[in-house]
Amino acid sequence: MFTIAALQGTALPRINSNAPFHCSQLSMSLPKLAELDFLPYIDADGAIAPTLGGKIGLYGIFDGSQTLCYVGYSRDVSKSLQQHLIRCPEQCHWVKIFQCDRPSRTLLEEMRAAWLTENGTVPPGNGEAESLWTQPIDIKEDLPPAAREALQQSTELEMVKHLKNYARQREATIKEYLIGRGLKIDLRFQPKLKEQGLLDLK
Repeated sequence: MFTIAALQGTALPRINSNAPFHCSQLSMSLPKLAELDFLPYIDADGAIAPTLGGKIGLYGIFDGSQTLCYVGYSRDVSKSLQQHLIRCPEQCHWVKIFQCDRPSRTLLEEMRAAWLTENGTVPPGNGEAESLWTQPIDIKEDLPPAAREALQQSTELEMVKHLKNYARQREATIKEYLIGRGLKIDLRFQPKLKEQGLLDLK
């Protein structure tokens, strides 16, 4: 087992590539966030990290000005990046990825903490806005006052119908925006959650 602490002071080579960085390339060294290249969040084929479906890794998400917005890790990097994109589409423009075949949760936690420390400030997605990045979209929070009042006066069946319609409208808006950004993959949302006014991918 190797840790961040054991590798402090290790000099890492600059990596220039257009692919996610893989732990085997470092001969047991761990990369700093600044030493990984920016990758377009949506690639030239309109996909999102297509080679990382079902792959474990750590990632940093950046906005259009390449300001760090969120650092996370996942057992399915591609799926997690898709989830973040629909939750916070305007903040997801660039990504840095570290993939590892056999990591431990402890190692990933240490790496995330190291990247956050390296950044100097806590990005909003790991601070006050964490729920926006990690939880399903709650469309009820964005409804205008008239729509909220209509929900309060609805029967249970009417409320389910209204929430589903509002969720579908929000889904259509998100998809339209992302298609405009060049996204070509099909994003499928959980239908049952829409009845609760929530949006999340399958």
